[in-house]
Amino acid sequence: MWIEFKNYQEKAIVKLKQEVNDFLDAEGNKICIFKSPTGSGKTLMMAEFLKRLIDSRIDGKEFSFIWIAVNKLHDQSRNSLKKYYDQFGVGLKCSYFEDLDERKISENEILFLNWASINKKGNIYVRENERDNNLSNIVARTKDDGRIIILIIDESHRNAETEKSKELIEDIGPKITIEVSATPQLKGVFRGVEVELKDVKDEGMIKKEIVINPGFESYKLDKKLADKTADEIVVEAGLKKRAELAKLYEAVGSNVNPLMLIQIPDTRQGMIDKKDAVVQLLGKYGITTENGRLAIYLSDKDSKINLENIEKNENEVEVMIFKQAIAVGWDCPRAAILVLFREWKSMIFSIQTIGRIMRMPEHEHYKNTELNLGYVYTSLSNIGIAEDIAKEYITVFEGKRCVDYKDINLTSYHSKRFREETRLSSDFVPIFFQAADELKLKDRISLKHSIVDTRLIASGKIYDVDKETKSIEKKGTLDIPKNEVELQNAFDSFARENLAPFAPEKRSIKRINDSIYKFFGAARDEDRWPEIQAIVLAEENRQAMIDVINQAKELYQEVVGKGKHKVIQNDEPWNVPPTINYNLTFVKKDYKRSIIQPYYAKTKGTNNLSLFEEDSAVEIAFIEYLEKAKQVKWWFKNGRQDGSYFAVPYVENGQEKPFYLDFVAMLNDGRISLFDTKGGIYARTAKERAEGLAEYIAMENKKGKKLFGGIVLKDKNSWRYNDSKKYSYDPNNLKDWKFLDLG
Repeated sequence: MWIEFKNYQEKAIVKLKQEVNDFLDAEGNKICIFKSPTGSGKTLMMAEFLKRLIDSRIDGKEFSFIWIAVNKLHDQSRNSLKKYYDQFGVGLKCSYFEDLDERKISENEILFLNWASINKKGNIYVRENERDNNLSNIVARTKDDGRIIILIIDESHRNAETEKSKELIEDIGPKITIEVSATPQLKGVFRGVEVELKDVKDEGMIKKEIVINPGFESYKLDKKLADKTADEIVVEAGLKKRAELAKLYEAVGSNVNPLMLIQIPDTRQGMIDKKDAVVQLLGKYGITTENGRLAIYLSDKDSKINLENIEKNENEVEVMIFKQAIAVGWDCPRAAILVLFREWKSMIFSIQTIGRIMRMPEHEHYKNTELNLGYVYTSLSNIGIAEDIAKEYITVFEGKRCVDYKDINLTSYHSKRFREETRLSSDFVPIFFQAADELKLKDRISLKHSIVDTRLIASGKIYDVDKETKSIEKKGTLDIPKNEVELQNAFDSFARENLAPFAPEKRSIKRINDSIYKFFGAARDEDRWPEIQAIVLAEENRQAMIDVINQAKELYQEVVGKGKHKVIQNDEPWNVPPTINYNLTFVKKDYKRSIIQPYYAKTKGTNNLSLFEEDSAVEIAFIEYLEKAKQVKWWFKNGRQDGSYFAVPYVENGQEKPFYLDFVAMLNDGRISLFDTKGGIYARTAKERAEGLAEYIAMENKKGKKLFGGIVLKDKNSWRYNDSKKYSYDPNNLKDWKFLDLG
């Protein structure tokens, strides 16, 4: 099974390994922070990092690992890592306390512990006992064997900062402590690896945003059904959205059956248990445990129903009821909707709560934007947002495109995202052929070659055990021809050795192997592979093949570098998005001619996760101009860096880029204006974008469009714009700038 790591995952794994290796060579015990958002695949990245850390070490270092997690998360982590290592046949052993041999942690063994089992003096794994079989003694015996202990604290924000926790870390005395969390807590630590939320979103691992009660501001309550409770309304809204999403998945050819989660409050003495009421309500819609459409995940033993394979995309369960118990670590990427009821205490809306609906089920975003969102329906009148979550990730306001909008079908562009900076893609194969041609590989390869042997030392002696093995004196070698298994292993090793600077993962090794097989015309002829392997590994042919691989890698890196800035045309014509969701950093403005109603503007002092920027003074002035202009039917304030928004191509420093201009406006005569507002210094630096926009307008008008526009600025209370093919800006001479008159 090939693991396709996302680009940010590969980079994080490589950097984490580098940091830990640096710490291993440093004096004293060290702490390394691994900060990565919920839904980014932290456990997978840690599993691969540990695998690479122990792989092919030449420094003789031996490791034992302790992995501590909260609640039952240590079970989940242990099962995930065991499954991962078993499929690769990797020699990392995943153990519980009772699995340890000789009361110590073996080399490359990971001991998984539950935090609660070790953070009190009297707990079984901590207290002294007759057999000295407690954590302190196990750690001591492991260190006595010369192994380095690495401690991993998973979901560390739940436990790592308490006094008892610090004592425990001190007691274990690991050479390196790795704190793994979306929200690390260990203070005064400045080294580590951080995965950015934006990168995780950009690579399609998690939802673009979470929307809360979408459309509720225009909800019309049927007077005949006025006895409906708020809880019933949110459940019904969630079920309706679930059905809509199911149809959308079907329309894109996906087998994902979206799951709706209902989180009920903990039962309190004297209060009605919410579970029974919710089960009864769902029954009205034909969703029951009996027909397999309802699952229940509560702490009582008899309240775990229909949970088998629930995480599978095609599983038939449509709704699951749960309490707080699964908030950490539970992973079901098809979960898309979360229903929250009013609780008897204030509700803090944390990353762990929405983490259940953040993941993308197929690890990619879809063309239909509704499938890229998570939905929360709640009867709470207000939700506090905990500090452990990027406030920009949750959207609570919604703007809708006006109903009288008619499609304008503009050609739009976007950057092609390239993920192959750290690994080889299928693009490598034709590039290998190009390199082989440039270096005349066919002329340099000898088909009559020496036999590929396994060379064994014959009659060797070591005179100085403190020196490296170069001091072996040998009378000769025993050369044994390699069999097919040995040839394959040697061939894979050859590819791996020549992969740098790319990561030595199986997929990239296979790309090199496949390129070589295709070069010899045996891509599918597996019977010929041993013959080809012997040709490549023969002493007289190795260097020629290494040269071609190195040349191909250099050519491939050039392609990757260019690919990062490649701008391509959208598959479908661009139109104003039907809905736009805004987060808590936005405020509503009363603009009548905005095609999106209501219009929301971004407030100051927020970070850049949003697809919008704060409206500048010149933008606000231009909006006020458009609001009054008689010729303007509607205007749209554009977003940035996303296929949902409008962009034209331009070239800067030899690189093609998308230009997300500020405003698209429809005039009463059917013309469409495209404007980007600039003021002062920014008008000076707009040359490349202005000329790209002018070229775009000219090209589209040849196809029958009615477009005009350019860079617009305010000068002496007049609005002027520049649509010249050769742009220039001199504040003292605006003769090339036309006056904008929209009446």
